[in-house]
Amino acid sequence: MKKILFAVGILMLSAFCIPPKQKSKVGVQFWVFHKYSFIEAVEKASSLGLTYAEAYPGHKVSAAINKPFNYSLTTEERFSIKQLLAAKNVKIIALGVIDKNYYTSSNLEEYFSFAKDMDIPYITAEPETTDLDLFNNLAIKYNIKVAIHDHPKPSSHYWHPDSVVNAIKGRSNLGACADIGHWARNGLDVPTCLKKLKGRVWGLHVKDVDMLDNTKAKDVLPGKGVCKLDEVFKILKQQKFNGFLSIEYEENPENNLQEITAYKNYIEAAIKK
Repeated sequence: MKKILFAVGILMLSAFCIPPKQKSKVGVQFWVFHKYSFIEAVEKASSLGLTYAEAYPGHKVSAAINKPFNYSLTTEERFSIKQLLAAKNVKIIALGVIDKNYYTSSNLEEYFSFAKDMDIPYITAEPETTDLDLFNNLAIKYNIKVAIHDHPKPSSHYWHPDSVVNAIKGRSNLGACADIGHWARNGLDVPTCLKKLKGRVWGLHVKDVDMLDNTKAKDVLPGKGVCKLDEVFKILKQQKFNGFLSIEYEENPENNLQEITAYKNYIEAAIKK
């Protein structure tokens, strides 16, 4: 009897020692709150029950800290931001999109150092093609992944997933942040694009848009557009995706909490299926 009880105890202890299955991280890209400060964006995310957020490097922190959310922040300013994030139970999961409007070859490493200091595991970026090795080497040095983002054609190098496939080939710390709305704006079938990047999709900017092959297409409520969101989440499940899902509804930026809540509810329901 003692042996049986001992064995049961070992099994129960083993169960507690098994790490929980990692789940996708549902959050919001702070660009949707660009009419407000970074601190106000944290407050809004917290009020919606969103634990995760993707910050962008041009976001003014607050009236008191009149600086963008980037490497220019002092040690004391970073500490106060960390305290606020902890108090509001909001984790910055990614920083981006870092593109030629923000980085140069001389300041790029400062973004990685800042992300490391702020415990941000991903940088979302659109590197110049000549800088791909630089991004990959810094990603390895700082143990921070780089997720390549796509914007509408023709300005983005990565508007088509084939270009992302080529960019990440042989570069272990580069993957994809798939902006599925921009794929649709570029006239691409979103599920097909996801399949091309199987295994290297580390994040999504989740939106639905009202028109295919129109770079000016507007964001709409989830499931009301052309992005085939039901298929998207089926494919993500098949690919065992466990990255970050950033809501990025860009319409009505002064008063969009209702729409962002609709996206949050839709994504959480899709994950449970």
